[in-house]
Amino acid sequence: MPATAPLNVKTVGSNGQISLGKQFAGRQVVIEEREPGVWLVRTATVVPDNERWLLDPKALSDLEKSLEWAMSHPANGSNTEELLERWSKEL
Repeated sequence: MPATAPLNVKTVGSNGQISLGKQFAGRQVVIEEREPGVWLVRTATVVPDNERWLLDPKALSDLEKSLEWAMSHPANGSNTEELLERWSKEL
């Protein structure tokens, strides 16, 4: 468990905001009110719904295998016309 940081006292401004510091600028946070006046603030990464499938272990494994294959089989342009013709028929 990391050592606790020194205690910082912040003042809530008249607009209801607290500055956490420039190192957190632009970050998203989750604020959990544990009890009245007690908040837990944690940085978070939000994943859009249409990208959540990438977090599935099977999808991630398939994607990694595909990328490995693509890296070991670089495109050379030798059969571009043949591929385009085949794909146009499949659509």
